[in-house]
Amino acid sequence: MALIQLQSIPSITFPPPQLKLSKSSITLFSRRRLNPSHYHQPQKHRLKPSAVAEEISAAEGDQSVIGDEETLRQKEIVSYDWSEEWYPLYLTKNVPDDAPLGLTVFDKQVVLFKDGAGVLRCYEDRCPHRLAKLSEGQLFDGRLECLYHGWQFEGNGKCVKIPQLSESAKIPSSACVKTYEIKDSQGVIWIWMSRKSPPNLAKIPWFEIFERPGFRDLSTIHELPYDHSILLENLMDPSHVPISHNRSDANAKREEAGPLYFEVTERTGRGFAGRWGRERDVSLPNHIPNFMRFEAPCVLQSNRQIIDKKGQKIYFSGLFLCRPSGQGKSMLIVRFGNTMKPSFLFKLIPQWFLHQTASKILEEDMGFLSSQNEILVREKAPTRELYINLKTSDTWVAEYRRWMDKVGHGMPYHFGHSTVSLPENPALVEHAPAGFTASLSASQPAKGGIGAMHAPNPANRYFRHVIHCTACRNVVKSCQAWKKALSVAAAVSTALAILASGRMSKVLLLLSVAVFVAGIQICSSMIAMNTTNYIRSHRRL
Repeated sequence: MALIQLQSIPSITFPPPQLKLSKSSITLFSRRRLNPSHYHQPQKHRLKPSAVAEEISAAEGDQSVIGDEETLRQKEIVSYDWSEEWYPLYLTKNVPDDAPLGLTVFDKQVVLFKDGAGVLRCYEDRCPHRLAKLSEGQLFDGRLECLYHGWQFEGNGKCVKIPQLSESAKIPSSACVKTYEIKDSQGVIWIWMSRKSPPNLAKIPWFEIFERPGFRDLSTIHELPYDHSILLENLMDPSHVPISHNRSDANAKREEAGPLYFEVTERTGRGFAGRWGRERDVSLPNHIPNFMRFEAPCVLQSNRQIIDKKGQKIYFSGLFLCRPSGQGKSMLIVRFGNTMKPSFLFKLIPQWFLHQTASKILEEDMGFLSSQNEILVREKAPTRELYINLKTSDTWVAEYRRWMDKVGHGMPYHFGHSTVSLPENPALVEHAPAGFTASLSASQPAKGGIGAMHAPNPANRYFRHVIHCTACRNVVKSCQAWKKALSVAAAVSTALAILASGRMSKVLLLLSVAVFVAGIQICSSMIAMNTTNYIRSHRRL
């Protein structure tokens, strides 16, 4: 089935609209304009004089390289506090009903769960008793129980049971666990991280297109082994798509790689927006530029409105929600969809199969981005000293890193275009990863388990996606169950074929064995598709 790419969001595909478009029939739109921020006094940037001179010289001598004139001219910072933002925590549909879920925002560990009434709760992920992870616990009568000593918590973090206390003893008021404010909005759970300021509900992103009649979206969630800034940088980079994702979908073709044009239409303390397209398409009579918008802290989106010959409006949306989940780690929620009536063939494609296509696309970039993350951390230098940003491919990357120059002072750490602030505390490595034993139960979706396929490893597709996705996890469980049942049936049929005396009986039994073996192979292939990473054909193993 042919697919069409939403060009402003790399590697997002849709069913073909089968429409003949004219320039006047398409309207680009966005969720809302960014609110301008009040600028403060310039901050002294950590620049090497030689680097400044070299970049200005390069920009003057080579018009294809992005220079630093604008950075030197502005040098402003804006008021920003990373904790006074809403972060995308999880897809609502994938929150388990029977187990707590351990997640992180930067270096803050939280536990998400549903209480006995089905209400979503979010606590700090540590027991006030001896600091054990509450996400390693269990749900007991609608309460969150720490499995270390059995302390139980409910509601707004109140401790309601301590087994080691005598019946006459009163539970200490200090035994309560800290809570976080969360909101379920349009199928995504958002978390407010500030302890000082009350939640600002106006900052929760709202996407109008998701409320339009007939809108269908395909949402996936992925855990990734590199920093959220590198993830965002990759997602807003259309120039890599034809090379890195060659033939991954119908619109990614290596031979079509070429120079792009970019136009920044909006730039504020909350982000930036603009249009882009291929240089060779500018002269076409019906050329329509692509539109991209980035909004703090980690929302990247593109929407398009198409009007066909009959005057019917069709809405398309591509949305990336990126959550920083620790040093060198991030979590991505991908949401894309449209209001177009799906074709019969598209309805036949199972959701889990489309999820694996998204996983493959992310895996095609994983090696590059992981190594990029390592070099940034090791070099401890701003990107202007490490990157060669071209005007015809890297404009959005430079814009994003310059935005980080403005707000980096209010983040736990950052790598900007001209500034760098490193984490105060280097990340700790969990030599005994949380959930390694507890996740023997299949109801621990965010943990991983025992065995090679389920080993807690962010480079493993099962750990990165399947354990966070109800649909894909159910497919793996079903295929494993069917594989066992078919194996037993094949063994029984083989034994009966050996014992059968009639020729026709033997033939029928052997045919059934062949069918059972084919079923086993199909189940094995489906399991492998959900648990095996994509490997480029030119790489030696």
